[in-house]
Amino acid sequence: MPEADAREDKNFHAEVPQRTEGFFLKGSGSLDWGLKNRLSKIFDPVSGKTVMLAIDHGYFQGPTTGLERVDLSIVPLLPWSDTLMCTRGILRSVIPPTYTKGVVIRASGGPSILKELSNEEIAISIDEAVRLNVAAMAVQVFVGGEGETKSVHNLTRLVDMGNAAGIATLAVTAVGRELVRDAKYLGLATRICAELGATYVKTYFCDEGFEKVTAGCPIPIVIAGGKKLPEKEALEMAYRAIQQGASGVDMGRNIFQSEAPKAMIQAVRRVVHENEKPEIAHQYFLDLKNKG
Repeated sequence: MPEADAREDKNFHAEVPQRTEGFFLKGSGSLDWGLKNRLSKIFDPVSGKTVMLAIDHGYFQGPTTGLERVDLSIVPLLPWSDTLMCTRGILRSVIPPTYTKGVVIRASGGPSILKELSNEEIAISIDEAVRLNVAAMAVQVFVGGEGETKSVHNLTRLVDMGNAAGIATLAVTAVGRELVRDAKYLGLATRICAELGATYVKTYFCDEGFEKVTAGCPIPIVIAGGKKLPEKEALEMAYRAIQQGASGVDMGRNIFQSEAPKAMIQAVRRVVHENEKPEIAHQYFLDLKNKG
């Protein structure tokens, strides 16, 4: 047995009240310790922002351009990602277990690109998510789509599962061809997801009124990269979103389909974490690209 601590000169600093630090992330102050800890592996505690690298496209469209060989195209980018959004199959088969940042696992699925995507189901158990040590589980929510009610129920079930295990839930607002990506729709979709318990939301950026979307959503919003854009345009979109209240970006094709993916992800980081102007970030991208 260890010796008893018999010293009488202990210093309890009785004159100094204990401080309880507030949590840095919007709307997350009342979450459990474990959930906050996992969110700190997604969002940088200093900037409060995240650069998520989205590579989960294969769960419905197979070998996407740029993701044919994840081991060659994506693994070299991991040092510059704050978190990785992927499927459990790719995580187990390709991603090094030495990757210590947050993993966001694709938790919904079912139909392929050949079918109606809104008919998804929850595609992972909470035991599997815990086993994989993920920081968050992502689920599609088709507000206004044919599968709206089912997808909302998928979200609420995943929230219950995640809260029980201290794992965050990312609600991904899916926009079909028939829906308009304007502030009115995005504000509706993100607020519904927040009201139903999502920890944070992924949605699209819109040119007008995006600051109202972020202001009306009580939890963090990260923007989807969407279709491939010229590098300067993608950096401009990221900058505008951050300036209008977004808590980060979840970019896939605008990084791994770039002319120089390593240069692009580093330029995106400058915009997201350092508020760098897009023209300066683009020049940074060109300089890194030219260096090879």
